[in-house]
Amino acid sequence: MQLSTKHLLGIRELVPRDIQLILDTATQFKEVLQRPIKKVPSLRDVTIVNLFYENSTRTRISFELAEKRLSADTINFSASGSSVSKGETLLDTVNNILSMKVDMVVMRHSASGAPHFLAKHIPAAIVNAGDGINEHPTQALLDAFSIREKLGTLEGKKIAIIGDIMHSRVALSNLYLLKKMGAEVMVAGPPTLIPTYMKEAFDVRVEYNLQKALEWCDVANVLRIQLERQNQVLFSSLREYNLAYGVKKSLLDRLDKEIIVMHPGPINRGVELDSDVADSKQSIILQQVENGVAVRMAVLYLLAGRGESQNN
Repeated sequence: MQLSTKHLLGIRELVPRDIQLILDTATQFKEVLQRPIKKVPSLRDVTIVNLFYENSTRTRISFELAEKRLSADTINFSASGSSVSKGETLLDTVNNILSMKVDMVVMRHSASGAPHFLAKHIPAAIVNAGDGINEHPTQALLDAFSIREKLGTLEGKKIAIIGDIMHSRVALSNLYLLKKMGAEVMVAGPPTLIPTYMKEAFDVRVEYNLQKALEWCDVANVLRIQLERQNQVLFSSLREYNLAYGVKKSLLDRLDKEIIVMHPGPINRGVELDSDVADSKQSIILQQVENGVAVRMAVLYLLAGRGESQNN
């Protein structure tokens, strides 16, 4: 089977069959990662450039590891210390890299829509590793994979996305994916961090009371406060935020059920998530990190298929 698209620019462009195919393929690659020899020759003839215009640790390492596990040739590019600092444009940078016969570009950029711009101008397959406050599709895919692994299915499950919804590309990609796959979704957090159009635009529940959100959900996907993207004061202090919206062990202990706790990282311990929750048995944060490699292997493998059914 093939994906219906040549690129992974966002979850919005995928159909449910694409998502299912990626998750099923990731299951096979996770089995590969459990073997003594964790490498397969699937992309031995493929050259991939990791084009990161924004700082990243986990996502970048996860993609690099996925590429190495697939035996791809990898080029790492960082905007700092490159010709970008001398004024070179995005298109010039990529065209220079493509002249080296690159097949695929994994790209993170602070400008929303940058991967879409590239996809219109260059022949290589583009994987969006996060663009501005738009989308982070592979994070949503690994989140979905982790939920499915734990609960068996996404359909009918109640997922609460808690925290800084307004500035989070993870939230947006998760919303698109969970709705496409039949989950019930709630966004929860302070009114100042949840866009007013959320309920109508996405047909999701909106909750400003953390306790009620936790009582409702099967899974709490907790997001970090993105202070670097906020250009105005949206709550009084991090301490006040923790008191009202921090997920604490005492809150979870009061529930009449055991919910799953997730976080895309990096965690602001003591702000959106207390340490005794992040390190508890209800937390699947480390499993998310592990699953990220398998999911990214699946994405790269499927995009490298180059079958007739793929289109731009």
